[in-house]
Amino acid sequence: MQGTARERPPEPETGAGRATGADGLRQEVEVAFTRCVDEIAAGELDIPLPGSGRTTERFLALAQVAEQDLSLVRLVEGHVDAVAILAELDGPAAAPGERWGVWAAEPPGEGLTASLGDGGWVINGRKRYCSGAHSCTHALVTARAGDGRRLFAVATGLGSGAAGCRPVEGSWQALGMAASDSADVVFTDVPAIPVGGVEGYVERPGFQHGGIGVAACWYGGARAVARTLVSTAARRGADPLTDAHLGAVDMRLHAAGAVLAQAAAEIDKDPADTEGAGRMRSLRVRGFVESVCADVLTHVGRATGAEPLCHNPAHTRRATDLAVYIRQHHGERNLAELGRLAAELGEEQ
Repeated sequence: MQGTARERPPEPETGAGRATGADGLRQEVEVAFTRCVDEIAAGELDIPLPGSGRTTERFLALAQVAEQDLSLVRLVEGHVDAVAILAELDGPAAAPGERWGVWAAEPPGEGLTASLGDGGWVINGRKRYCSGAHSCTHALVTARAGDGRRLFAVATGLGSGAAGCRPVEGSWQALGMAASDSADVVFTDVPAIPVGGVEGYVERPGFQHGGIGVAACWYGGARAVARTLVSTAARRGADPLTDAHLGAVDMRLHAAGAVLAQAAAEIDKDPADTEGAGRMRSLRVRGFVESVCADVLTHVGRATGAEPLCHNPAHTRRATDLAVYIRQHHGERNLAELGRLAAELGEEQ
């Protein structure tokens, strides 16, 4: 993967001077999401499965969509992650025209419960952070069953008039990633198909591969934020302070691209994670790319000042979206886990 912020021209962006307001942006991203899923089904947008021998291409494709729009890539990444999970756990294949999400966040609170009756599994409760709450026709969701946490495939009932899954309006309050439509969803006796076994969602090798795919999205978002600094540096001409900030950004993005490319090669070499390196790899890559994104936001902000944040809506949205998106990384909690794994590895050597 290439890391420099200079090497490709800006792509057309959703939300850049067309839709206005949160609802308008959300609708625009929904249209773009539908188009991307149709292109994936038709083979026009190629996002290979992780571990297929083309994981570098997968990460690059996700990064390129992220450069266009982070809210859009949040939905696209969810769809292709669901497709990969269904393939890995022998679930039902996604059909043309279906838009899938992965709704697996489990913050403190009510959550979902699954029960098995005469008619099969049903799910009830409230799930938070459901990206594509209004646009996904299907979703993979985690829920607590009597024997533990399980993954289920559900049809959301969008457009069918069924009660099923009901998005909770106003449950996403953040300005960042607002167009990703990551609302809470209430489930009422929603029929569900189990996918894999108890804890199968998190114990499969692809869980770690998918986490690095999200980091590729963060990386693409950071490249998009960096474009504002590139254009500022070109406009100002030779300016030591601006150029120093851009040099720092370029160096970090180059390193992040190299780390993602190495991770992709390692995944393709051992897709089933027989060596047990997947968790440490994921923690390292996600932690590093998150730190690069945070540094890019800082350098671009310090170099350009308030001007683009106040007068460039596209840049403001990119920066705000990225700041929210990278909080999927769990900060010091993830770093502490990485440190413990590193200490244990050191003791074994």
